[in-house]
Amino acid sequence: MERARGSSAERSLAHRLQLGDDAALGELYDQHSGFVFGLALRIIGDKQVAEDITQDVFVSFWEDPSRYDPDRGTLRAFLGTVTHRRSVDLIRREEARRRRETKTSLEPQYTTGVDETAVRTMTGEKVRSAVAQLPPAQREALELAYFHGHTYRQVAEVLGIPEGTAKSRLRLGLQRIAELLHPELSEQWA
Repeated sequence: MERARGSSAERSLAHRLQLGDDAALGELYDQHSGFVFGLALRIIGDKQVAEDITQDVFVSFWEDPSRYDPDRGTLRAFLGTVTHRRSVDLIRREEARRRRETKTSLEPQYTTGVDETAVRTMTGEKVRSAVAQLPPAQREALELAYFHGHTYRQVAEVLGIPEGTAKSRLRLGLQRIAELLHPELSEQWA
């Protein structure tokens, strides 16, 4: 079966478009916009979206008219193929977006329960109490490191002590907090 070829009028119109003839775009639109819009509307089912696809098809053709080859078929068939592809691509993108949204909405949402909040509050109070029981030098070093985000070197610098001393204060302070929070484990650090 032989493929229909573009007529001489279609060849002329395509050539004028390649030369940048604005009037040629108007003729193309007048001749084929109803067909393009109708096809997009049948595929998409939404008038506004079909209008957007129609505009997109003609703008893309205006930007690159060399994509149409009159030896491969009629201009109407070419525009129909472009319209169909754009419409189907839009449907696929929308379907993929809906699947992502559905998947996200089905994932369990993590919320903090009353029990968990109570445990965190109690733990925080225990830790604050344990820190308060430390000797001042250890407490100061731990506060700089853990509440202010300083490294042991920065702790040493802020306190004006050697790095080894800062490390020792931090280690001893953490060990003492662990003993206060978990007395049953204190034998491990002895």
